[in-house]
Amino acid sequence: MNYYALILLVLCVSVYMLQLSYDAVTDDFLLVSSDVLSRPWILVTSIFLHDPEDTSHIFYNMFGLALFGLILESVVGSRRFLIIFFVTGIIASIGSAFFYSASLGASGAIMGLIGCLAILRPKMMIYFWVPMPLIAAAAFWALIDLAGMFYPSNTANAAHLFGLAAGIVIGITIRQRFALRSRPKARVVREEDIDRWEKEYMK
Repeated sequence: MNYYALILLVLCVSVYMLQLSYDAVTDDFLLVSSDVLSRPWILVTSIFLHDPEDTSHIFYNMFGLALFGLILESVVGSRRFLIIFFVTGIIASIGSAFFYSASLGASGAIMGLIGCLAILRPKMMIYFWVPMPLIAAAAFWALIDLAGMFYPSNTANAAHLFGLAAGIVIGITIRQRFALRSRPKARVVREEDIDRWEKEYMK
């Protein structure tokens, strides 16, 4: 198995180190909404940038990428994982461009991973203040981001919601292929079965 989730993590951390050393890395590659048509690649490059003045931004994003990314990659495979990461990340960036003048971060793509995994493994238990199924945690995160849309902050809540929605749609489209199959129940051998078998084969 390839570990592309960890490779993406290392890439994000490496880019963050460059951001701390060179301001131009952030300035040239973050998502500036007015520049999307002239520089469409910033829809992708902004995913790998994080706020140089807030270490918690990259810490929580990388924690989510390592946790949910590795689980999703083990379920759908590395190639599909990468597709889901970039598709949901780009959709999150596009959605963000309609609401914010500038944005950066991998959180939209990570919410996409969570949305997809919540469909494929809805009963998977995670600890979110209290233990709860992943599908419930995803719904709770969505409510937090919906509320955040009405209270200005440094969080790109719209990007989270667009990424989550994209991940849910992808999860629905591939659910039949990657849903967790229940194991058939083992047949219970009854005493009368043994008696019948003895009469037929132990004469």
